[in-house]
Amino acid sequence: MSRIDETRDMVPVRIALLTVSDTRSLEDDKSGDVLEARVTGAGHRLAARDLVPDDREVIAAKLRGWCADPQIDVVISTGGTGLTGRDVTVEAHRDVYEKEIDAFGTVFTMISMQKIGTSAVQSRATGGVAQGTYLFALPGSPGACKDAWDEILALQLDYRHRPCNFVEIFPRLDEHLRRKV
Repeated sequence: MSRIDETRDMVPVRIALLTVSDTRSLEDDKSGDVLEARVTGAGHRLAARDLVPDDREVIAAKLRGWCADPQIDVVISTGGTGLTGRDVTVEAHRDVYEKEIDAFGTVFTMISMQKIGTSAVQSRATGGVAQGTYLFALPGSPGACKDAWDEILALQLDYRHRPCNFVEIFPRLDEHLRRKV
């Protein structure tokens, strides 16, 4: 069963937050504010925060830039995961992923079903890994950001979480890129 092992020390993770929107600014970005409060409240470090328009190439370029930054361990985006023509965040994430974390979207849908019923099918939340960096794309609503953080990411980004967590495998995410001895 999932639990926090209090005998282990907390390991702060450096997290960048990206809001994808054609209509919001950082000043009225409620979902980004929710995530920032949760990230820092959990003892992690806010490594960067930005807002970009719903443009696949712009989103992918920002993700690639942050993945190349050694001061960023995780990127969480919010917005652009729906079904309309301007919702291209998932495609941009998949352009960048080396590996997709398929179960992230599945678990997010299971949690969403408990909150919003069958409306959960309209979200395309996704997660993946690129250049040793975790990437997660969340819907743009504050409620969805709360659910994803509280029910999944807060646990998986906590080194004390058992039986396993994302933090303990950071050193092995890019092992395929290192030269074999």
